[in-house]
Amino acid sequence: QVHLVESGGGLVQPGGSLRLSCAASGFTLDYYPMGWFRQAPGKEREGVSCISINDGSTYYTDSVKGRFTISRHNANNTVFLQMNSLTPEDTAVYYCAATRLRRCILNTTWYDYWGQGTQVTVSA
Repeated sequence: QVHLVESGGGLVQPGGSLRLSCAASGFTLDYYPMGWFRQAPGKEREGVSCISINDGSTYYTDSVKGRFTISRHNANNTVFLQMNSLTPEDTAVYYCAATRLRRCILNTTWYDYWGQGTQVTVSA
């Protein structure tokens, strides 16, 4: 059975950093592009970042470029999201997801497996 479990969320002050982890079980991350999404209260879930399979190409939504970094550690079956220079606008529940589509895409429609989410709150 496929499971994705996020961790690393919490409360952080503006300008601070967090590192989210997404541990997979029941399947091997090597074969799936992986994405991070977030959903703030009253808003739709949006794509934050994704990482492809073969060459490890990464993609970011404009609002996080230069601040967030996605990476994968295939040996540990884990994907990470390093978040720096956090602002209150980054407050949301963050989800990791895997897609059977053979490329990286920041669209929730194409993702097949989802974690339960981890809360990130940026506040003074």
